[in-house]
Amino acid sequence: MRKILLILLFFIAGAIAVISLGELKHTWRTLSHSDVRFLALAILLLLGWTFNDASIYRSLYRLMDMREEFGHLVLLSSATSFINVVAPSGGFGGVAVFVDDAGKRGHPRGLAAAVGALYLFMDYAAFMVVLALGWTVYIRRNDLNPGEITASIIMLAIVVGMGILIFIGSRSGEQLGRVLAWLAHRINRIMWVFVRREYFHEVAAYEFGVEVAEGLSILRTRHRGILFPFLFALNGKLLQTLILGVTFMAFNVPFSIGTIIAGFASAYLFLIVSPTPSGIGVVETLLPLALISLGVAWEDSALITLTYRGITFWIPLTVGGISFRILQRE
Repeated sequence: MRKILLILLFFIAGAIAVISLGELKHTWRTLSHSDVRFLALAILLLLGWTFNDASIYRSLYRLMDMREEFGHLVLLSSATSFINVVAPSGGFGGVAVFVDDAGKRGHPRGLAAAVGALYLFMDYAAFMVVLALGWTVYIRRNDLNPGEITASIIMLAIVVGMGILIFIGSRSGEQLGRVLAWLAHRINRIMWVFVRREYFHEVAAYEFGVEVAEGLSILRTRHRGILFPFLFALNGKLLQTLILGVTFMAFNVPFSIGTIIAGFASAYLFLIVSPTPSGIGVVETLLPLALISLGVAWEDSALITLTYRGITFWIPLTVGGISFRILQRE
């Protein structure tokens, strides 16, 4: 069964690549006209971002009194990016990677599930800081549009909702299980109109809530321990923002710090609230429009978007697939 699922996942990944083949060709042509030195710097920043992500997981593992090799966490973090694209589920597909790995390596599965949930919350909460700075830039330039306002409200609701669920889970696993089962039931009623089947298994949602609460209960006595993961998450957003800035430099496009911050805020916002996996097609369409509103020329906006997505999406997706395969062999 595991082999069948593995083949299916890589088939989906291949399908995504084929569907996006035109975009990949445009990205390759775009990269050939850029300054290779800055592209190399961007890839180094991407490597730093990968190690930073693994550092978030390591700090959360230590919070749960678990010990794991840093190199193994790098593989898990990279594989998570791959799974979240080929099996999109709001980021929780990656949690399954950690839970499965914990079971094979003798760690409590509940603690691993809590690590994955806390990582998502740290990542989204850190982005809210960047989003607030991006809003400041848009407001100062009188350029905040209804689409970005709506997406930001959705993002805020996601972060607040996750925060409430984590708080409930830290207090009672039974209560968190009931809440998740209720949410699954409500979503199923809505999705039934479209898919004519149960979209989420309510029993599984309840069991997941009880399981993840095993780790979240640690927050009752170690709530200050989430400070370091949050700082690492902020650093990750800084590295991603720097990659966008270096992309501007690769094409010798003038920019200001405000343009880079607001541009990254828009890109990541579209990525999260997009109905497509990791914002495929949506980011490539909306980010150029956001950059144009920030004063970047249309041609430059298109070049920067394709290059930035090539570095921050296609490279991690490829490396993540390799990491996932290595983990399966182990």
